[in-house]
Amino acid sequence: MFTKILIANRGEIACRVIATAQKMGIKTVAVYSEVDKDARHVQLADEAVLIGPAASRDSYLVADKIIAAAKATGAQAIHPGYGFLSENAQFSKRCEDEGIAFIGPRHFSIAAMGDKIESKKLAGAAGVNCIPGVNDALETPEKAVEIAKGIGYPVMIKASAGGGGKGLRVAFNDKEAFEGFTSCRNEARNSFGDDRVFIEKFVEEPRHIEIQVLGDSHGNVIYLNERECSIQRRHQKVIEEAPSPFISDATRKAMGEQAVQLAKAVNYQSAGTVEFVVGKDQSFYFLEMNTRLQVEHPVTEAITGLDLVEMMIRVAAGEKLPIEQKDVQRNGWAIECRINAEDPFRNFLPSTGRLVRFQTPKQTMFQGNTDDLFGVRVDTGVQDGGEIPMFYDSMIAKLIVHGKDRNEAIGKMREALNGFVIRGISSNIPFQAALLAHPRFVSGDFNTGFIAEQYSQGFRAEDVPHDDPNFLAALAAFVRRKSRQRAANLSGQLPGYDVQVGQDYTVVELGQAGKNRYVQVHVEEFVGKPGVAQIVIEGQTYAIESNSRLNDIRIEGMCNGKPFTAQMERGTFKNPLALQVQHNGTRIQALVMSPRMAELHQLMPFKAPPDLSRYVLSPMPGLLVDVAVAVGQKVQAGERVAVIEAMKMENVLFASQDGVVKKVVASQGESLTVDQMIVEFE
Repeated sequence: MFTKILIANRGEIACRVIATAQKMGIKTVAVYSEVDKDARHVQLADEAVLIGPAASRDSYLVADKIIAAAKATGAQAIHPGYGFLSENAQFSKRCEDEGIAFIGPRHFSIAAMGDKIESKKLAGAAGVNCIPGVNDALETPEKAVEIAKGIGYPVMIKASAGGGGKGLRVAFNDKEAFEGFTSCRNEARNSFGDDRVFIEKFVEEPRHIEIQVLGDSHGNVIYLNERECSIQRRHQKVIEEAPSPFISDATRKAMGEQAVQLAKAVNYQSAGTVEFVVGKDQSFYFLEMNTRLQVEHPVTEAITGLDLVEMMIRVAAGEKLPIEQKDVQRNGWAIECRINAEDPFRNFLPSTGRLVRFQTPKQTMFQGNTDDLFGVRVDTGVQDGGEIPMFYDSMIAKLIVHGKDRNEAIGKMREALNGFVIRGISSNIPFQAALLAHPRFVSGDFNTGFIAEQYSQGFRAEDVPHDDPNFLAALAAFVRRKSRQRAANLSGQLPGYDVQVGQDYTVVELGQAGKNRYVQVHVEEFVGKPGVAQIVIEGQTYAIESNSRLNDIRIEGMCNGKPFTAQMERGTFKNPLALQVQHNGTRIQALVMSPRMAELHQLMPFKAPPDLSRYVLSPMPGLLVDVAVAVGQKVQAGERVAVIEAMKMENVLFASQDGVVKKVVASQGESLTVDQMIVEFE
């Protein structure tokens, strides 16, 4: 067994590998870019080596620097994690040539299966069902349009070396095929250093189900059940679960055996994933093989009780698999939510900056530990005060729960999301909570188009109906009453001017365009002990008990005898005097005031926001890589204006209306902030 390994990655996956290595008594070496010098994976490792500037192409993608770091520190093996060099056959072979073990498949397996074009040809030759398409690399956007017409829209344009939703577009017409080809090539070149693009038929209403395989150097290959990954947005997975609520035992067995057959055909030796697209009738087609550890591997670890990182390390050290196919377990139900640094209320645009507050829900499951299951686990590479840079992927944490069945797992995940506190940047937690409460998700009736169908107009907090909206108002009144009680107990108050607690309040829920909701609330005296109140709203009583302090963001307690976790903070962007209450995906801003003040508040005129239709503003922090218009140019609505790159994704900005360009304010290569002006129209 190795005594020291180097992790050629960053973020949560680097921390994940370190956890298992520590359990196995193996020393670890971290590598880091200049912007990651204070990152969590650097602090957790036994040693750390600086490998270059922030940009991936100058640091995490430079094989020479990583090999040199391994040699300098005496690391006998390299774990590549996922992304970066994990599916680079040349890097795997280079490690072998240098006498360093690669904790992953052999280079010939990566070359055969890691390349999306070659793997489809190989799978077809092996008799595996493949999706109709053209597996040869395309050279021009005109050729892409021609082939797309031949296959029939919609089509999927895909980078050969792609992964994680990078270098992938779905086109429904010639215009989208033309533009999608160009964007895919650019993203693929920037993210993977390989700009080959191919095209295939896009199967509508598909489910994305993948089989986890595990092989060793002694010819043994097993499959570890499946993962359901159909909840996706822009082809990036949002929620994953194991097992799938859709497929039958017969389908599971057929898919698993086919995945094993494919892995054996390329002498696969490590953890890998065979991805399938599955139709309504449970017919399945080979999509691709990921020759690495998957982001969603924890759900498989939960239901099988196997540490996949440990399996990878042991296989790389030459050991045999410790179990056979008949020993593979499937206990309970596991769900993973990807917590991303993006703003769901601004069309999921990337959000970067400093983590002012980062509090995870209480964990009872941990990385590298497969003994303590049926609980909550958080995999992350960040911490309080850490920075979320614009140079890397938007995922900042993975929240994993394990329940006895699917309904229990959903309940655990909803409660865990309620207690996950992230401030300083925006996160997709409210959106995740809304998905988990959606009737179609709960029933298991969904496909990869679910999010696009259900949230076609974007996601707004007001669109998420809370199962008991008065509970949020009661919680706001409870906290406000608690605050008044404390203020009333302060000594030295002038007679006649002392704080009066009162029992009757009005909760003003601030809505869009001045459309507020006014809720009359009666609060009974705190009884028996501090932190207890009876709150009556519209004839309904909420008996709330909580020992959380007034400055706590996370509020935990009991309401009518049932436990709850919610988030509460004072002061919002919309109103510095408001309380922001967040629970089960619903977020409200509320003012709690006396009934008389509420009467006067209703008389206040609404001030409309300024008209910004004449400007193109940057919707996110990022790098302005292209400005497609010039001063004096006539521009039509929907025409391309600028391209911003953030978190390895290209974001194209289009004109919202016809106009003539008056001024181009920002220049190519400039780093933009949120709402910074790029173009002004006359």
